[in-house]
Amino acid sequence: MLRRTLPLILLFAMLGAGGCRTAPVSNVVAAPVTTIQPATMQTVEAAIPKAGNGLGWTMEPRSPGKVEGVLALRTHRAVVDIDYDTKVYSIKYKDSVNLDYDGKTIHKNYNGWVENLDRAIKSNLIGT
Repeated sequence: MLRRTLPLILLFAMLGAGGCRTAPVSNVVAAPVTTIQPATMQTVEAAIPKAGNGLGWTMEPRSPGKVEGVLALRTHRAVVDIDYDTKVYSIKYKDSVNLDYDGKTIHKNYNGWVENLDRAIKSNLIGT
Protein backbone atom coordinates (compact mmCIF):
# COMPACT_ATOMS: atom_id res chain seq x y z
CA MET A 1 0.00 0.00 0.00
CA LEU A 2 2.78 2.43 0.93
CA ARG A 3 4.50 1.66 -2.39
CA ARG A 4 1.44 2.89 -4.26
CA THR A 5 0.67 5.98 -2.20
CA LEU A 6 4.20 7.30 -1.72
CA PRO A 7 4.68 8.23 -5.40
CA LEU A 8 1.31 10.00 -5.38
CA ILE A 9 2.19 11.93 -2.23
CA LEU A 10 5.52 12.99 -3.76
CA LEU A 11 3.81 14.03 -7.00
CA PHE A 12 1.28 16.22 -5.21
CA ALA A 13 4.01 17.75 -3.04
CA MET A 14 6.03 18.68 -6.12
CA LEU A 15 2.99 20.11 -7.89
CA GLY A 16 2.13 22.18 -4.83
CA ALA A 17 5.66 23.58 -4.58
CA GLY A 18 5.74 24.35 -8.29
CA GLY A 19 2.64 26.50 -7.92
CA CYS A 20 4.36 29.00 -5.63
CA ARG A 21 4.24 32.21 -7.59
CA THR A 22 5.14 34.69 -4.88
CA ALA A 23 8.39 35.67 -3.19
CA PRO A 24 9.43 38.22 -0.57
CA VAL A 25 9.53 41.74 -1.99
CA SER A 26 13.07 42.65 -3.03
CA ASN A 27 14.19 46.25 -2.63
CA VAL A 28 17.53 47.70 -3.68
CA VAL A 29 18.88 49.65 -0.71
CA ALA A 30 21.85 52.03 -0.90
CA ALA A 31 23.40 50.61 -4.05
CA PRO A 32 26.63 52.48 -4.75
CA VAL A 33 26.74 54.97 -7.60
CA THR A 34 29.76 53.92 -9.65
CA THR A 35 30.89 56.19 -12.48
CA ILE A 36 34.10 56.78 -14.43
CA GLN A 37 34.18 60.47 -13.56
CA PRO A 38 33.03 61.82 -10.18
CA ALA A 39 29.23 61.56 -10.12
CA THR A 40 27.07 64.66 -10.21
CA MET A 41 23.36 64.89 -9.53
CA GLN A 42 22.86 65.61 -13.22
CA THR A 43 24.63 62.42 -14.36
CA VAL A 44 22.72 60.24 -11.89
CA GLU A 45 19.49 62.08 -12.72
CA ALA A 46 20.00 61.29 -16.42
CA ALA A 47 21.13 57.66 -16.00
CA ILE A 48 18.11 56.44 -14.02
CA PRO A 49 15.34 57.42 -16.47
CA LYS A 50 17.46 56.26 -19.40
CA ALA A 51 17.85 52.83 -17.77
CA GLY A 52 14.17 52.51 -16.91
CA ASN A 53 12.85 53.76 -20.25
CA GLY A 54 15.07 51.25 -22.04
CA LEU A 55 13.29 48.44 -20.19
CA GLY A 56 9.76 49.74 -20.70
CA TRP A 57 9.41 51.57 -17.39
CA THR A 58 7.81 55.04 -17.37
CA MET A 59 10.07 57.23 -15.26
CA GLU A 60 8.69 60.42 -13.70
CA PRO A 61 10.87 62.82 -11.70
CA ARG A 62 9.04 63.66 -8.45
CA SER A 63 11.54 65.94 -6.71
CA PRO A 64 15.31 66.41 -6.62
CA GLY A 65 16.77 62.99 -5.85
CA LYS A 66 13.50 61.10 -6.40
CA VAL A 67 11.99 59.35 -9.43
CA GLU A 68 8.85 57.22 -9.63
CA GLY A 69 9.05 54.25 -11.98
CA VAL A 70 5.99 52.49 -13.38
CA LEU A 71 6.04 49.24 -15.34
CA ALA A 72 2.75 48.17 -16.93
CA LEU A 73 2.68 44.74 -18.57
CA ARG A 74 -0.63 43.25 -19.71
CA THR A 75 -2.84 43.50 -16.61
CA HIS A 76 0.07 43.91 -14.21
CA ARG A 77 1.42 47.20 -12.87
CA ALA A 78 4.43 47.77 -10.61
CA VAL A 79 5.33 51.13 -9.09
CA VAL A 80 8.67 51.88 -7.41
CA ASP A 81 10.27 54.89 -5.78
CA ILE A 82 13.89 55.50 -6.72
CA ASP A 83 15.80 57.75 -4.32
CA TYR A 84 19.32 58.82 -5.27
CA ASP A 85 22.20 61.17 -4.67
CA THR A 86 25.79 61.17 -5.94
CA LYS A 87 26.81 58.27 -3.67
CA VAL A 88 23.91 55.75 -3.58
CA TYR A 89 20.49 54.95 -4.98
CA SER A 90 17.62 52.82 -3.74
CA ILE A 91 14.70 51.16 -5.54
CA LYS A 92 11.75 50.53 -3.22
CA TYR A 93 8.33 49.00 -3.74
CA LYS A 94 5.56 51.60 -3.75
CA ASP A 95 2.43 49.99 -5.23
CA SER A 96 1.19 47.30 -7.59
CA VAL A 97 -1.86 45.95 -9.39
CA ASN A 98 -2.48 42.24 -10.05
CA LEU A 99 0.83 41.15 -8.54
CA ASP A 100 -0.61 39.43 -5.43
CA TYR A 101 1.14 41.80 -3.00
CA ASP A 102 0.15 40.94 0.59
CA GLY A 103 2.39 43.30 2.56
CA LYS A 104 5.43 41.01 2.46
CA THR A 105 5.35 38.89 -0.69
CA ILE A 106 4.62 39.63 -4.34
CA HIS A 107 4.49 37.82 -7.68
CA LYS A 108 7.98 36.49 -8.32
CA ASN A 109 8.28 38.33 -11.66
CA TYR A 110 8.33 41.66 -9.80
CA ASN A 111 11.72 40.90 -8.27
CA GLY A 112 13.13 40.07 -11.70
CA TRP A 113 11.87 43.39 -13.08
CA VAL A 114 13.55 45.26 -10.21
CA GLU A 115 16.79 43.28 -10.67
CA ASN A 116 16.79 44.16 -14.39
CA LEU A 117 16.19 47.82 -13.56
CA ASP A 118 19.03 47.78 -11.03
CA ARG A 119 21.43 46.23 -13.59
CA ALA A 120 20.41 48.78 -16.23
CA ILE A 121 20.96 51.68 -13.80
CA LYS A 122 24.41 50.34 -12.89
CA SER A 123 25.26 49.95 -16.58
CA ASN A 124 24.13 53.48 -17.42
CA LEU A 125 26.03 54.95 -14.47
CA ILE A 126 29.28 53.20 -15.39
CA GLY A 127 29.01 54.64 -18.88
CA THR A 128 28.88 58.22 -17.58
